[in-house]
Amino acid sequence: MPVGQPAVAEIPGKTAFFRRILVAIDFSKASQRALSWAVALAAQHESHLSIVYVGHADWRYEMLENPPEIDLEHSDEVVRIKALIQEFHPPRPVESILIKSGPVVSALASAVSDTAADLLVIGTRGRGGFFKLALGSVAEELLRVAACPVLTIGPEVEMAPSHPQTHAILFASAFGKGSTRAVPLAVALANSERAKLILLHMLAPVPAPSTSLSAYAPATTSADEVCEWERSARKRSIRELQQCLPADVVLEQPPDYVVGTDFLPEGILMAAEKYQVGLIIMGANHPASARVAAHNPWTAVHEVISNARCPVLTVAA
Repeated sequence: MPVGQPAVAEIPGKTAFFRRILVAIDFSKASQRALSWAVALAAQHESHLSIVYVGHADWRYEMLENPPEIDLEHSDEVVRIKALIQEFHPPRPVESILIKSGPVVSALASAVSDTAADLLVIGTRGRGGFFKLALGSVAEELLRVAACPVLTIGPEVEMAPSHPQTHAILFASAFGKGSTRAVPLAVALANSERAKLILLHMLAPVPAPSTSLSAYAPATTSADEVCEWERSARKRSIRELQQCLPADVVLEQPPDYVVGTDFLPEGILMAAEKYQVGLIIMGANHPASARVAAHNPWTAVHEVISNARCPVLTVAA
């Protein structure tokens, strides 16, 4: 298995599949929430836990191999990290503490490789800050290119309970490559948690401007035609959701298939509240430029992570 790819349990078995968890911290409240979830998940899956801190390199020392000031700074960071670890009482010793510098996305990608992590946990304040999701986003760019699944703890998510229990998991599918890659992980997590798996697809609200009748109804379409289009689109989407799961998959609970008509982020958030889900899973399709996509503050991923009351797990295409 390539480094960083999700180690998914055999279905319907319940073997722990997050064997190495890496959590990124910056000593903010957001990263402390992320650490609380990483510790809880490591206990739940009996995983190895590593911590990474990414600092900003001082340009004055970039030409020096071992500048003493940076060494002292790193020592101080390690002391602070160890003190933070003691606050959260992980059930087993932290496997490694990494201090990185430079561009955050490349530094965290390197840390994932260094630790052979199959889950990266990050915290975000939603708008502004180190792992910001506004313009100049770091977190969203990262989750679109990460070599392993990324669990993002948004600003509306509380500290993790000591024994997290997920009764329902919402898998929001856009039928893209990211969604396809996320299916085995969604099924494995649902079985591991004995949770209800809800597969959701959102249709864009109509009328919507488009030249493709197969995708959206044009604004000039009559009310009857719009209703007929919507019924047909719902049936087609339900079939596609059902086809997401391989025929031989066995779940602890029968899955629910839901098709809504709303803008994507709003529909996902409403469904998450309605079904009281403990986890949202989404595919993060790899655009031509992850950086450009991350700089758009109105992407669905941004809105969901910024407003969800539960963690959001993304799998890059």
